[in-house]
Amino acid sequence: MGRVALVTGGSRGIGAAISLALKEAGYTVAANYASNDDAARAFTAETEIPTFKWDVSDHEGCAAGVAQVEEQVGPVDVLINNAGISLDGFLHKMEPENWNKVIDVDLTSCYNMSHAVLNGMRGRNFGRIVNISSINGQAGMMGVVNYAAAKAGMLGFTKALALENAFKGITVNAICPGYVKTDLIAHVSEEVMGAIVKRIPVGRIGEPEEIARCVTFLTSDDAGFITGSTLSVNGGAYMA
Repeated sequence: MGRVALVTGGSRGIGAAISLALKEAGYTVAANYASNDDAARAFTAETEIPTFKWDVSDHEGCAAGVAQVEEQVGPVDVLINNAGISLDGFLHKMEPENWNKVIDVDLTSCYNMSHAVLNGMRGRNFGRIVNISSINGQAGMMGVVNYAAAKAGMLGFTKALALENAFKGITVNAICPGYVKTDLIAHVSEEVMGAIVKRIPVGRIGEPEEIARCVTFLTSDDAGFITGSTLSVNGGAYMA
């Protein structure tokens, strides 16, 4: 059995592309999902990647979920914190539930999941953690203060956790995708999407597989000297 990789939100969108890319790179992959049982079953049937259901915003649920993965698949060597939601709206109209839910699912989940796997990684003197943040965590965007705050928080989390664990052979990095062809932008009108594309220097939105290839590199042995870094993958839309 090769190294085991666990991808949160790993059965759809960017997460599915990451799961597939890691499998193709030789990892034994487990994919977490939150609610869509039909999509998870279809993903497993198509890819033979097992899926495990739990809420990444629930600390005890994450601990139990990781324990189940490690019992059935093996110790987690690679963690991809990809799960996330957006509940858009201007802050002066935003209900506390929408603030808290996005912070819990997008940011607190990084603590929950990393906390569940770190002791094992430290004991084995090896680990790779990649946090999928967003261009909106770097540049900000109107109407998504909760999402931007969570994704920006992931970048500080990445740097601090990298400092704590580098001497144990564990690297922690972040990727900030720009606009990528996923369900999150499926509701955007053709007119608005055209305006967005005009602001992207390469002249198009990204593909999930392009993010996945970056993850595959950062989890590889070739990336062992890279930690605490943020990789912007946005077609030049924001240059940090």
